[in-house]
Amino acid sequence: MRIALIAMSGIRVCDENLLELGLTLPGFVERSKAIASLPSLGLLTLAGMTPRQHDVQYIEFDDFADTPNIDTNFDLVAISSLTAQALDAYALADRFRAAGVKVVFGGLHATCCTEEATKHADAVIIGEGEPVWNEILRDVGRDQLKPIYDARSQPYNFNHSPMPAYHLLDINRYNRITIQTSRGCPYQCEFCASSILLTPKYKQKPISRVLAEVDRVCSLWPRPFIEFADDNGFVNRPYWKRLLPELAKRNIRWFTESDISIAQDPELLSLLREAGCAEVLIGLESPTKQGLPGLELLSDFKQRQGPSNLDAVRTIQSFGVRVNGCFILGLDGQTPDVFDHVYDFAMEAGLYDVQITYATPFPGTPYYERLKRAGRLTHDGDWRRCTLFDLNFIPDPMTAEQLTNGFYALTRRLYNDECTHTRRERFAAMFRRHRKSA
Repeated sequence: MRIALIAMSGIRVCDENLLELGLTLPGFVERSKAIASLPSLGLLTLAGMTPRQHDVQYIEFDDFADTPNIDTNFDLVAISSLTAQALDAYALADRFRAAGVKVVFGGLHATCCTEEATKHADAVIIGEGEPVWNEILRDVGRDQLKPIYDARSQPYNFNHSPMPAYHLLDINRYNRITIQTSRGCPYQCEFCASSILLTPKYKQKPISRVLAEVDRVCSLWPRPFIEFADDNGFVNRPYWKRLLPELAKRNIRWFTESDISIAQDPELLSLLREAGCAEVLIGLESPTKQGLPGLELLSDFKQRQGPSNLDAVRTIQSFGVRVNGCFILGLDGQTPDVFDHVYDFAMEAGLYDVQITYATPFPGTPYYERLKRAGRLTHDGDWRRCTLFDLNFIPDPMTAEQLTNGFYALTRRLYNDECTHTRRERFAAMFRRHRKSA
């Protein structure tokens, strides 16, 4: 069969005011373009487990509407998209189906909005793609494709994880490549729309397989920058303390996400620096207690950690590992003074990077369901506004105007050259002091 694996790349913010500020992904700073163009690791993984007799292509569409001549000479097309790109993905799928091509949808949005996705596809994958992919290929070959492939009853074992088909990527287009060491997260945040919606429990990939993927990437790209696409890295500290010395031997630089608790482990922080960890993204969510109670459904870890976050960020950065501190604006209970508190925290901590986003009710999350029941969704079904930078709900107690105006003002304050330079100088000064005292 001739198979196309299609990723919908790039995210377009709807808010014209933010676009006028010159930001397409505010808060990511230099990371914005890289994030928008990261390849789809899920599709590359499916390509890696596809039997050799099939002809597989990996394709990315940023704005397919500007591509009048789309190759439809395929037997099967598999499409994955984020929620913000879902409507474009549906339109693309309709074009393929009109040409007689079988279309399969998978990923987070298809899992959470299965009934909607079935209107534009011949089959929809619910949950992880790996357990059902080869079954789908067999069924297509027999012309017996089923409308639903529910993988939730057969969680994928990472011990069998295939090598992603990195060779399908244009090596001139990418210098930042994703590798996954784990899937899921032990914390269940109300707003979280990540792989916790795909897999019922946290799972870890064997170290030997992670290193094989790192070596494969290094064989294709000279000195790549790797992004470990984990929802919450370093949960399994003994695992990482075995992996990090091996990464140090590869002489790579990389980025990942974590919770703030790594500040309590100086051995881990030393290993991170030695292993080439350039930056960790940490969800601080709110600089004040307002907005934090009940944010996690299983515990209130972030609320308990809140008072020590300032010192924790300083500790992490003193080891030379940059922190991208993430704040969510519009959480229930936050008042207009939250914008000043975010700015003050970022400056006092010397955060190397800062990300600010709106609280966003993504479909499939408890947050979405709660706001829907309360009648607080303002653009339900208009998935283009699920960008993290477009308001799509009624905040409380702030008004929508207070929230958006405060967001614009904070964006101007945080991301001007002077503020960014000052924060990064403070980061560098902390690292220099730490090295002198070590």
